[in-house]
Formats: sequence, C-alpha cells, structure tokens
Amino acid sequence: MRALYVIPARGGSKGIPGKNLREIAGKPLFIHTLDIARQMASDEDICLSTDDINIIAAAEKADYKPPFIRPAFLATDTTGMQEVLMHALEFYASEGKNYDSIVLLQPTSPFRQVADIERAAENYTHDCDMVVSVKETDANPYYVLFEENTQGFLLKSKEGNFSRRQDCPKVWQLNGAIYIINVRSLIEKGFSGFTKIKKSEMDILHSLDLDTELDWRMALLINEQYRILPHE
Repeated sequence: MRALYVIPARGGSKGIPGKNLREIAGKPLFIHTLDIARQMASDEDICLSTDDINIIAAAEKADYKPPFIRPAFLATDTTGMQEVLMHALEFYASEGKNYDSIVLLQPTSPFRQVADIERAAENYTHDCDMVVSVKETDANPYYVLFEENTQGFLLKSKEGNFSRRQDCPKVWQLNGAIYIINVRSLIEKGFSGFTKIKKSEMDILHSLDLDTELDWRMALLINEQYRILPHE
C-alpha cells in the first residue's frame, strides 16, 4: 500500500496549552512523532499539518519542511479530523500524488514505537475501513460502567451476570496512537460510516495519551523512570 503519514499539530490547545512545542526528553512534543514517522517513510510521504508558524520553524530546525500551512478555518476547536485529512489528500492530489491509505499519528501519543506501527500495518487489509490501536480497558461496561435511567437509578451499561471483573469479556479502548485508514473508505463513507474496523493492541505504558496537564506530568515522570524517548 502507498501510505501518507499524517501528523496533525495545530497551534491551539486548551487541555495542554502550547503542547506541541512543549519539550519532553529535550525535543518539542511533535518532533518525537516526526522522528517515528521518518523511520517508516521518507519526508515526501510525511505530512505535518499545522497552522502554527512556530511549529513550522521547529520542524525546519529538524530539517523537515512542512508541505503547507493549514488554513485557519481547519484549525479551530471544532474542526474534525476528517476535514484535516481530506485537506491533506487534496493537496497531495494537486501535486500528482495519490495514496491508498493514511497512517494518522497524533503527537499526543509520544511513547508509541515503530513496532507498534508495524504491527498495526500487518493487521491492515484493503477490504477493511481502518485499523486502530487500542488498549484493554479497566472500565468494563459489564462490571463498573453504569448509565442513569429516567428515574435517576443506575443501570449497568451492558448486561451480564458476572461476579468478577476477570470473568467479563475483554473490552478495548482506543488509545489515539495509531490509525491506518483506507482512503477509499474515508472518501466514500467518512469516519461515521466505518463498519469494518480492526484493532491493534498496545500495552498500557506505550498507550499514554496526553490530554491534560496531569497527563503531561505523568509523561515526564514515566520517561524519567523508563527512558522511553531518546534524550536530545
């Protein structure tokens, strides 16, 4: 498959302000994802999609030239990922480059490894819509998740007669690290129409997704302990 590696890195962020330029292990956060992508593909097949001139400057300092500046209307808090990906595909198509699949790598998963991407790629086939990275979740809907009914009482989110959590079926949670997307499916159906989705399992440590300041502090502590990211 001919894959376009997309790294979405807009400048604005509410959960962790300025997160993409914050340094961990001596590098801006997004650079760690760029480094991983470069182990999988050449720069011509890597698309750093950003609206931020400071992120562009940091990328150029790492000898990578972003293909474009993302338009401001595609860099708001309400912009969907599908819109960002379609913009990238349309740009490359205008340059005469067409892709069968997109490997979406979000900078907020800095601990993902090349082996994780390779494993996800092995699960991808042209008849599926998408392969997503997951982790096994402790928040099992058969056991610890409840919904409130119209009378205000809690009911199990998923019915099942299980007395121990260990007996419940495994439930998988998207960890946000890797998405391998069938371009034809994206164009014809959009994310909301995907029905053929395969999983690629990752361990909890490498699944850390940075969304809040607490997540950021955890990432710093974890990397200090385990040295997952090479230090600049």
